[in-house]
Amino acid sequence: MTIELDKEHEIRRLHDVEKWKRGTIVAELGVHADVVDRVLDRGADRALVIAPRPSLIDAYGGFIDATLKAHPRLRATRLFDMIQGRGYEGGIAILRRHVAEVRPVPRGEVYLRIERLIGEQAQVDWAHVGTLAVTCGVRPLWVFVMVLAYSRAMWAELVFDLTVESLRRSLVRAAAYFGGVTRQWLFDNPKTVVLARHGDAVRYHPGLLEIAGALRVQPRLCRPRRPTDKGGVERANRFLHDRFFAARTITSLDGGNRQLLDFIRDVADVRPHPRFRDRSVAEVFAEEKERLLALPATLPETDLVAPANVDTTAFVRFGTNSYSVPPRYARKTVTLVASDTEVRLLDGATVVAKHERNWGKHGRIEDPEHRRELLEQKRAGRIPKARDRLLAQVAGMDALYTRWVDVGRNVGLMTARTAKLLELYGAEVLAKAVAEVLSRGLHDPGALALRCEQVRRAAGAPMPIVVELGAHVADGDVTPHDLGIYDRPRGKP
Repeated sequence: MTIELDKEHEIRRLHDVEKWKRGTIVAELGVHADVVDRVLDRGADRALVIAPRPSLIDAYGGFIDATLKAHPRLRATRLFDMIQGRGYEGGIAILRRHVAEVRPVPRGEVYLRIERLIGEQAQVDWAHVGTLAVTCGVRPLWVFVMVLAYSRAMWAELVFDLTVESLRRSLVRAAAYFGGVTRQWLFDNPKTVVLARHGDAVRYHPGLLEIAGALRVQPRLCRPRRPTDKGGVERANRFLHDRFFAARTITSLDGGNRQLLDFIRDVADVRPHPRFRDRSVAEVFAEEKERLLALPATLPETDLVAPANVDTTAFVRFGTNSYSVPPRYARKTVTLVASDTEVRLLDGATVVAKHERNWGKHGRIEDPEHRRELLEQKRAGRIPKARDRLLAQVAGMDALYTRWVDVGRNVGLMTARTAKLLELYGAEVLAKAVAEVLSRGLHDPGALALRCEQVRRAAGAPMPIVVELGAHVADGDVTPHDLGIYDRPRGKP
């Protein structure tokens, strides 16, 4: 209970000067006896002194203390087993309380705050931010982040892999974005950066050294398991996680990177600089940009270039996917040039095939022209090749084939009739017809043909006609004439 200061003074005066007893003061001032004791500091005199009870653990205190001093992280359950073998008959709960009181507390590390020189260092890292659906599967999604240590300016992009080729692409794109490079790049210790390390002896990845040498940058490594060495990029990762990726759905790599770049320009660059609070990050970066190393006239190439063997089906395997080439290159070796968006296959300096890169797994990417050329060379393979063409060009054909097998239809006949519809109406119209037929539980090519015709009429497209002339018909020019002569009576000019 708290009382007024003047009443405390009055209690002390009545007790010390007037020699009033406690009961008299209580009755006169109308306060509780404990209040009088507290003001007069008499509570300590009345407190009971209770001697500590002996404990079963006391006899083992020395052993426990010595063991914990030698092994500070030893668990109480292991200590329990050790002292039980030495005659301890108590429970583990009392041992846990004793260990909590006597366990040595590890000494925390004291950090030295270091401010980097202007234009001196950029810190690099990746962070996992989720997954993204791609053709033929789902890929983990990562964000590559580079932060300039002095200005805190950052650049980031979403990537699908953590290979050295991806690192090279991101480093060159970051350099182009900043308009220059710092004198050092500070990395963690992944295999894409360092192949081997023993203390200060480091063997960097040759792919990284090639880019660093072209841009005149010195690569540096953090100490193993010391993320505090690159605290700037670690804070940037947390900033992006909390401010950009939280509650945001990324539906495509290109769209996500556009949103990320807008966020960096509109939010990250305009935030106050943590050291120069009166200026924004963008303003400090404008000062640092003048101290960055100039870029070479031509930025280094970052595409993967490697020889590739063409198999007997005229496909090249890259990663887990297969990409088609013209059939004349079967069983030969071509040069594969791959970026993050495109795969090119070269014969010397001639591009023989070009495909959009597939980031899924076990995909089969085929150019229809390559398939058509193969069919012309091998007429006997028309029916199975027609099936491959339908599966490659028409969405939903795999489910339709499954339905044909389930109901016992002649798959070869169904393939031939459906391939005819593909020639007449094209892949887009046939794909719509297949989706409609599947949704209605049908499977007959007649229903497919009817739906294709309905789609064609709705679009106002012309009637599809395929005229096949026999081999005996000579090719030649036909001179048109007036068809009105057929309406005149016979014998009259």
